[in-house]
Amino acid sequence: MADPRWRPLAETNPIVPAPGVIRRTLISGDKLTMLRVELEAGACVPEHVHPHEQIGTVISGRVTMRIGAESREVDAGGCYLIPGDLPHEVTAITPAVIIEGFAPVREDLANL
Repeated sequence: MADPRWRPLAETNPIVPAPGVIRRTLISGDKLTMLRVELEAGACVPEHVHPHEQIGTVISGRVTMRIGAESREVDAGGCYLIPGDLPHEVTAITPAVIIEGFAPVREDLANL
């Protein structure tokens, strides 16, 4: 079992995986990883796929989320679930902030 832990946003490392996108690993435990994604208007996290189940909520702004063959606009307060191994991408309609969770742990992102 993971020990309790806290991590201020100021202690996270901003990573730029695509133009206009900043990704921060907020915290990771034994079974899940939580990220914050900040997008400038028009920025895109291009199509990708991973085996992890992914959930997210738009904290602010509006995005177009494509999961598999279906696209939807998601605004502040909206949420989504992406099953593992399903291609997906997101494009910001306005500046946006998204919080996402992944299970199992995203080992490639857990210690950033």
